[in-house]
Amino acid sequence: MTDNVPDPRFGEQGGLLTYGSYLRLLELLDQQRPQTDPPAHDELLFITIHQAYELWFKLALHELTDARDRLLAGETYLPRVRLERCRAIGRLAVSQVDVIDTMTPQDFLTFRTALAPASGFQSVQFREIEFLSGLKDPGYVDRFRGLTDAERDNLLRRLDEPSLWDGFLRVLAAAGFPTDSAEDRFAAYATIAHDRNRYGPLWDLAEALVEHDQTWALWRARHVLMVERQIGTKTGTGGSSGSAYLRSRVELRFYPELWEFRSRL
Repeated sequence: MTDNVPDPRFGEQGGLLTYGSYLRLLELLDQQRPQTDPPAHDELLFITIHQAYELWFKLALHELTDARDRLLAGETYLPRVRLERCRAIGRLAVSQVDVIDTMTPQDFLTFRTALAPASGFQSVQFREIEFLSGLKDPGYVDRFRGLTDAERDNLLRRLDEPSLWDGFLRVLAAAGFPTDSAEDRFAAYATIAHDRNRYGPLWDLAEALVEHDQTWALWRARHVLMVERQIGTKTGTGGSSGSAYLRSRVELRFYPELWEFRSRL
């Protein structure tokens, strides 16, 4: 571009890229395809909400992976920024339940049978978030028989690679704290907690991990209530025990030591 002639690639005059083509809206908006015939009115709501969840999960994995990698490299600032963004994503995921709660149980039942054996239990990206955060469950890969080869590879990779917790311990070690045993780590947490002038970045990072943990615990709890509001104690469409299974996961924590440390302060 010269001083007097505008760049034809900028704005609409160039026509090289549009809002719709950049976001691939034609393809995106063609993915909401109800299975019932004729379509149940609320099935589009159900599909849209869950597709939106998967998009947010994709972004969360992008942010958490970068946070983990930077922790392993010894960084503290940008990992905390990434975790704060994921906290905002998680809060949005929780608030989206308000939209699906506008669907009555009667309206859900008009298309629920068409979902089987599909189930939220099968969300590979959500499991990746758990694995990457430190809550690794190899049994999930064996229990879920409907995985594609790519999905199985992704989960196995997340199981094998370092987690955010591993990255946090790497940062503690780089700061001179022993981390081999639980008591070594609790001693490190105590030193950090009681000298925040010196160890402020480490304390803030630990708090960001706790907030990340708390956000997804809130999501699990909110999800249970949503399921019970829709189907009560019925078996899940994927064959799980439904709300009973979900309730069994509410108390899970990514970083139990950071929670236990509250009792030791």
